[in-house]
Amino acid sequence: MSLDRRTAPLLVLGGVLSVQFGGAFAATLVPRIGATGSVLLRLLFAMVILYAVARPSWRRRTRADWGTVVLFGLALAAMNTSFYASLAHLPIGVAVTIEFLGPLGLAAALSRRLRDVVAVVAAALGVVLVSGVLHTSLGQLDLVGVGFAALAGVMWAAYIVLSQRTGRAFGGLDGLALALIVSTVAVAPLGLTTVDRWTPHDVALGLGIAVLSSVLPYSLELMALRHLAQHVFGILLSLEPVVAALAGFVVLHQVLEPGQVAGMALVVLASAIVLGARSRPETPDAALGPG
Repeated sequence: MSLDRRTAPLLVLGGVLSVQFGGAFAATLVPRIGATGSVLLRLLFAMVILYAVARPSWRRRTRADWGTVVLFGLALAAMNTSFYASLAHLPIGVAVTIEFLGPLGLAAALSRRLRDVVAVVAAALGVVLVSGVLHTSLGQLDLVGVGFAALAGVMWAAYIVLSQRTGRAFGGLDGLALALIVSTVAVAPLGLTTVDRWTPHDVALGLGIAVLSSVLPYSLELMALRHLAQHVFGILLSLEPVVAALAGFVVLHQVLEPGQVAGMALVVLASAIVLGARSRPETPDAALGPG
């Protein structure tokens, strides 16, 4: 199959599927070795693979370049750790829907159009429905899970901004490969405290999650973005909460309530309006979420 504007969306959709199913498999790992242990395995394998592929140069970098890549790596570590922590408390479809407010709010803030602001308000209402706050008592509402998912959204927005800056300072995969070193080092002190619980199966699963959540989607989107219409890319990304719910159902047997499905539909519609009108990201990894 030749790659062109008609077939490129299939690669983006494949990347979205890969990220969210990677997140669903991560949700099976978190209860056994914790969020930090799961994140460390994912980042460690992703770092080794991407470093071997990119072979980034360490020379001729300015202090500003290193500052940017360090901040990018720290945002990447915080984003993944908070998202994985949310998976210990929430269905993956709910967690992804809540965290999606991060990039959605950033896109609306940068556009400053009334239509986008209204769309974000609609998305916020959708998140209220998805969280179950309207029909759940405060004592039963998992505020910890909601908080972690919201933090993941904030860090996702920071990740997008820093990813674009890194893309301008570093060529190809160099910036991401170096940022993954920073991320792995940042998570290691906490992640290594769980190493006594790691089994060969957990390590193998961590490798699979790294490929599904980082290596494969980045490669697919890198190829697709050379041919893809800008608005199509944004609309396809808006499907992530739905795909996350599908992955949660298939892998984890998680079923959402009708009200939660309605809330998710609001978020997806708002995302299609806002992200579909946005320009293409300057670097493909700006679009990748923490799934």
